[in-house]
Amino acid sequence: MTRYEQQRNFLKSNFHEFKHIKTDKIKGIAQPPIVKSFDSKSPIIDLPKASKNVVRKGSIFDCIEQRRSTRFYSADTLSLEELSYLLWATQGITGISKNGLTLRTVPCSGATHTLETYLMIMRVEGVRQGIYRYLPVEHKLLFMFELDQLEQKIDAITLDQPFVPNFARKASVLFAWSTTPYRSEWKYDISAHKKILIDVGHVCQNLYLASESIGAGACAIGIYDQKLIDEVLELDGDEEFVIYLGAVGKKRE
Repeated sequence: MTRYEQQRNFLKSNFHEFKHIKTDKIKGIAQPPIVKSFDSKSPIIDLPKASKNVVRKGSIFDCIEQRRSTRFYSADTLSLEELSYLLWATQGITGISKNGLTLRTVPCSGATHTLETYLMIMRVEGVRQGIYRYLPVEHKLLFMFELDQLEQKIDAITLDQPFVPNFARKASVLFAWSTTPYRSEWKYDISAHKKILIDVGHVCQNLYLASESIGAGACAIGIYDQKLIDEVLELDGDEEFVIYLGAVGKKRE
């Protein structure tokens, strides 16, 4: 069992060790930005306001009961309204606290919000194929660039999936969540990394339930080519890197 020991210890609470650490926050170092900056001159898509009108299945009980990892998708596109809803459900801002923290649709450790949402869009009505980033404060989509042979790139990124090979390329959208760890390290030091993984789990579960509610299906992907996905999204792989993927598409009958 010794070869598992380090990773098992990572899963445990290290509060007693953490409480003796002087974090960067305690040292008075300025908090890092909780959202990534962008060039305002870049092409930006205004998303429709998230609306319950796209919801087909209004019972949370039914969504929880019927949620499954979906790897077979129809050729139907997602609408921009549906994509807006999925982005809102996974990282949407629903308010601002008295001390200026963003309140979102998912819980986050200490409101540090280390995650960014990137999208590889294949089939969304009225949106060209390409790479995008969600801007949660503005609730807009930032167009980053087109990518030649997008579906083939997704095949390479998602490697050999154990159940249905190459399923991700047939989705409408591939969500890619990156983390900027220092946003949490600033406040939680060595305790940050477990919290980051917990936070992204909350996000992906909301994607599952929101997808189920609109008649779409989602499938989380934890097997991927780290170097390639970071390169494709133009991330440095150190200060920011991808930690989870999720494919979404309309279910095949």
